[in-house]
Amino acid sequence: MKGFAHRPATAAAILVAVAVAVRLGFAGLTGLGIDESYMVAATDRFAASYFDHPLASWWLELASRWLFGGVAPIVVRLPFVGLSAVSSWLLFILTRRLYGGGAAFWAVAAYSISPLFSLAFGCWVLPDGPLDAALLAAAYALSRALGIAEAPDAAAPRWWLAAGLFAGLALLSKYNAALTLADAVLVMLSDPAARRQLRHWQPWAAAALVLLLFMPVLFWNAEHRWVSFDYQSGRAIGSHLHLLAPFTIWAGEALFVLPWLWLPMVVLLLGALRRGPAERRGWMLAMLAVLPIALFALVGIWSSTRILYHWAAPGYLLLFPLLGRWATGLSPWLRSAVACLSAGLLAGAMLLIVAVLRFGALPELVLLFPPGKSPLLQAVDWDSLRGETGGRVVAALRWYDAGKVGYALRGRVPVTVFGPAPHQFGISLPPSTLLGQDIRLLAMPGDVSAIARAYAPYFRSLEPAPAMTVIDHGRVLLVIPTLLGKDLLAPPP
Repeated sequence: MKGFAHRPATAAAILVAVAVAVRLGFAGLTGLGIDESYMVAATDRFAASYFDHPLASWWLELASRWLFGGVAPIVVRLPFVGLSAVSSWLLFILTRRLYGGGAAFWAVAAYSISPLFSLAFGCWVLPDGPLDAALLAAAYALSRALGIAEAPDAAAPRWWLAAGLFAGLALLSKYNAALTLADAVLVMLSDPAARRQLRHWQPWAAAALVLLLFMPVLFWNAEHRWVSFDYQSGRAIGSHLHLLAPFTIWAGEALFVLPWLWLPMVVLLLGALRRGPAERRGWMLAMLAVLPIALFALVGIWSSTRILYHWAAPGYLLLFPLLGRWATGLSPWLRSAVACLSAGLLAGAMLLIVAVLRFGALPELVLLFPPGKSPLLQAVDWDSLRGETGGRVVAALRWYDAGKVGYALRGRVPVTVFGPAPHQFGISLPPSTLLGQDIRLLAMPGDVSAIARAYAPYFRSLEPAPAMTVIDHGRVLLVIPTLLGKDLLAPPP
C-alpha cells in the first residue's frame, strides 16, 4: 500500500470494492444457512415487527424479493452485501475523525478480514448487517454531537437528531442494540463535557426520536402478547452454574473475530477504560463497547440457553477504530504480513466452502457423519424436496426444519410448524387456520410411531406417507419420514 500512503481514502475505497466483489461472488455461489432459510421462508409480508427480531432485516430481504422477483440466494443477500460497503465506509469516516486517515484504513482492513464481520454480517441474511451500519452511523453522529475528534472540535448539537435517527434504526434491526444505547447513556453521564449537554433539549429530542421510531415494534408486540420480548428475555433465564462460561464465550468470540484481532481489541478496551474520560476518544469507544462484551459473558454463567458468540459483536465493532490506531504503530512489514495472511486464510476458507457446497468437492465428507447428521444439511438448499409434497400443506416439528423445507418449496406449498416453538411460522401460518385441510407431517425428530400416536387425535386419520429425501450432488444427506394427516380437526398445542 506504499503508493496509497498519503491517500488512505482511495486505498480504503479500493479495499471496500474488492471485499464487496468477493462477498457478491460468495453470496451467489452458496446456499442459504438455517437462519437465512428461516427468514425467507417464514413470511412474505411486510409487518411492523416479527417474532425473532424487529423489522429491518426482514424488510430488506422482502424488498429485494419484490424488486427482483425471486428468492435466489444472491437476491435475498444483495441488500446485506450492499450494507457491508456502507458499514465499511462509516467505519472509515468514524476512525478518520478520531484518529486520522492511516488508522481509518487499517480499521477497515481489520474489519474486512474478520470472518464474523466481513463474511457473516457482510453477506448473509441476518439482522446484524443493518445493525452494524446503524450503530456505526450513530457513533459517528454522537462523536460530532459531543465534539470528540482527533483535532480540537466544538460540540455540534445539530447532530443529536442524526444520532437519534441512527440509534432508532439500530433498535429496528436487533434488540441487543439496546445495550449499546445504554452504553451511550453511560458516555453522557461519565464524560463531564458530555454531561453538560444534558441541560439542553437536543439530547432529549434524540431520545424521543429513538422511542418514536421503535413504537411500531412495541405496538406489534402488544398485539402479539409480547412474544418477542418474552422469547429474547427468556434466553437470560436459567438455574445452571457455569463458572467458566465467560472464558469459553470469549474464546468463541475470539475465534469468530480472529484471535490476533480480538486480543489487541480487549487490551485496548481495558487500556481505554483505565485512562478514563480524560481521553475522550478512547473513552467513548470503550464505553460503547463494554456492555455487550461483558454482559453476555456474565449471563452465560447461569443461563440455560447457549450464548451464541456473535451476540456481543456490537461491542467489538466499536473497537475497530482503536485497533486501527494501534496498527499504525506496528512495523509496516508486520502489519502488512498479518493483513495478507488473514485475507488469504479468509479467501481460502471461502473457496473451500464454495467448492464443497457448489461443486460437491470432498464427497467423502458425507461418509464421516451418521445419516441425517451431516453439517452440509445446514448449508445446502434442500431443493430436492421441491416435488415431493404432493401439493399439500407441510408441517414440521421444528422451526429450522420448516425454514429449510419452506425455502426449498419456494412458496409453492404452505409450511407451518406443529409444536411449542413455531417462531414466526406460528404467526404467518398458525395451525388454527388450517382446520379441515390435509397436511403432510414431517415425522422428525424422534420415533415415527411416537409422533404418529401424539398427533393422531388431531386428524380424522393419520397414515404413513412416502419419505422425502434431501439429495445434494447425488448424495443422500437426509431421509425424512412423513405422515399424511387427513382433515385437521384441531390445532396441536
